[in-house]
Amino acid sequence: MKLKVVIHEAEDGGYWAEVPAISGCATQGETFEELLQNLYDAVDACLSVDVDEASRGEKDRVVEIAV
Repeated sequence: MKLKVVIHEAEDGGYWAEVPAISGCATQGETFEELLQNLYDAVDACLSVDVDEASRGEKDRVVEIAV
């Protein structure tokens, strides 16, 4: 999966970034390399949120996929 990220230079140094495709997903870092690592962690955390159990019928099945 590829996601577009908007990276900003912080006024007081360092960087911060947001992931428009994932509402509320943002992070920061003192260096660009730290920001990138924090972005991977933030996206993982944002996509790991539990959601309500979906209703399913007798013939439906649930599978997990890696993205």
